[in-house]
Parts: sequence; C-alpha cells; structure tokens
Amino acid sequence: MTDPNRITLYYSPQSRATGTRVLLEELGAPYDLHILNMKAGEQRKPGYLAINPLGKVPAIHFRGELVTEQVAITIFLADLFPQAGLTPGLDDPLRGPYLRWIAYYGASFEPALIDKFMQREPAPITQSPYADYDTMLGALETQLEKGPYLLGERMTAADVLWGVAFSWTMMFGIVPKKDVFVRYAERMTARPAFQRITAADEEMAARHAKVAGA
Repeated sequence: MTDPNRITLYYSPQSRATGTRVLLEELGAPYDLHILNMKAGEQRKPGYLAINPLGKVPAIHFRGELVTEQVAITIFLADLFPQAGLTPGLDDPLRGPYLRWIAYYGASFEPALIDKFMQREPAPITQSPYADYDTMLGALETQLEKGPYLLGERMTAADVLWGVAFSWTMMFGIVPKKDVFVRYAERMTARPAFQRITAADEEMAARHAKVAGA
C-alpha cells in the first residue's frame, strides 16, 4: 500500500523541478519520483495534462492533493517540514521578507528572465510586473550583498530556489556573472543535496536523450 505521507514529485531532469528535488533532499522529506521524459514530449501527453494542464514541472501530490507552481511548492514543502529549519514561523519577523523573496521569484524574476531570453521588448515600466530588467536584478544584488543568504545569516528554502536559479541562468548568460551572484550560487550549489541531484540528473538526462533520439 502506498504511504500517504510520501510526496510524489512529477519530475524531469535539468528542469525547474530540479530545485524542488534539491529542496526535498534538504528537508529530509520522504518522496517518490514520477519521471517525465520532456525530450520525448511526455509532459504534453494527455496523462500528464490531466494532472497539470500547463504541462509544466514541478508538480507534487501529497495526501491526495495536487500542488503546482514552483513558488507555492517551495512554501508548502518548507512549512510541511518545519523541523528542518528552512522556513521562518508565522510569528518570526523574517516570515514577511522570506515570503517576499519567494514571491519575487515568480512575480518578477521569471517574467523578466523570459522576456530577456526571448529578446522581447518589455512592457512600459508602469505596466511591467518587474519594472525593468536592471531594476529587478539590482534589487536582488542589493539584498544579497547583505549575505551570505537572502535573509542574512540564515539559510531558508528561498535560498534553495534562488541558488539553483542563479546557477542555471548565469550558465546560459541570461544573468550576468557579478561577484555577488557567483558567490551566492557557488555557496548553494556546493551543498551535498545539490551535488547529489546534479549527478543523478546528468545520468537521467542522458538516458532520456537516448530514448528520444536527441
């Protein structure tokens, strides 16, 4: 019988789901992978679209309920395992800043990132969800300069989200390799959880590419 306390993570290697898997490892959470070969287009097949109509990963199932959206998943999982110490409690003064920077990822960073990657003209600053790219990134730079983590001396689940994001976006040249970003990404990606998942992802991605004929 399936353990209802285990989390099912809908997963594809070297995707946004990687950060969620790293977070699960950091939390010491019990989880199983439902693997999708995105190189073969499995995320767009009816079986998965019935779970997430957007055809995106990550998504998780826990106790019969579905959670999608990376920001929501990060908050949910960290709150589910407070003993790991990666989430400020409701009465903690850092709770508001913690939520701010997690929400900032989905509301400002991701839209700005996609516009830049696609070389699209951004909306006028008064209508843009992220003002402009440089202002959006500058706010992060200012915050991280207080370091070593987003909330100063305390590492949280927000750092797992952002550490993985900075690692990938700098690798592809979308985010500039400023010293503060590089040091932050290196600090997070040097952690054992990230190293384990990166190695596993490389093997899985190679298998997926072979199956898909890529």
